[in-house]
Amino acid sequence: MNKQITSVERSLVGEINLYYDLQRPAVIPAPLLIALHGYGANKEQMMSEALQMAPPEFTVASLQGVYQHLKAPKETGGPLRFGFGWLTNFRPEESVLLHHRAITDLIQRCVGDGIVAPERIFLLGFSQSCALNYRFAFSHPNLLRGVIGICGGLPGDWESSQIYTQSNASIFHLAGARDQLYPPERVADYKDQLTKRAQLVEFRSYDAGHEIVSEMREDVRSWMKSHAGLD
Repeated sequence: MNKQITSVERSLVGEINLYYDLQRPAVIPAPLLIALHGYGANKEQMMSEALQMAPPEFTVASLQGVYQHLKAPKETGGPLRFGFGWLTNFRPEESVLLHHRAITDLIQRCVGDGIVAPERIFLLGFSQSCALNYRFAFSHPNLLRGVIGICGGLPGDWESSQIYTQSNASIFHLAGARDQLYPPERVADYKDQLTKRAQLVEFRSYDAGHEIVSEMREDVRSWMKSHAGLD
């Protein structure tokens, strides 16, 4: 008689390298902006965007997503190239923990190297990374001075999870009135939702699609200068 064999899922602990670009100002320690790209982009693209938004007094770090995929020529206008993302459908809670550890490790390294003022750290996310950054901010309530979310969403477990708490970080959420992924009706209550766990929340809508436009860049720069005490 053949015996039925039961399969048991197990796991091994592995290590991966997390990559980021860093640009520092002449005077340190400085405020820090950590910028995270959206799905399919990379650290170089987001560094270019971040440098157009960050005041010149800031250190800027652009962290790259850990999940790599090929992008077809029709998406890039040329040969196949790599894009990166932050989440997978398989055990997404592990992706969230990896994101949290990457942010905390990056902060610890920059503070430890003496190039960053620990009380003036800002986290910016576009699209997919936006909700992940809110997860981080509201489960690490004392690490950040400010969080900027552009054309992104709230965590899917925002209402149900018990891990989120009141955060000391100020929040600036920017939305596109023509954004097909996060249209006005989807984001209409975001300010009210964020105000439940943050004291200072600013929400602005722009004549934009799912993109970062010049008016957004100018407003983010002014907002960070103000909240970093550089005015």
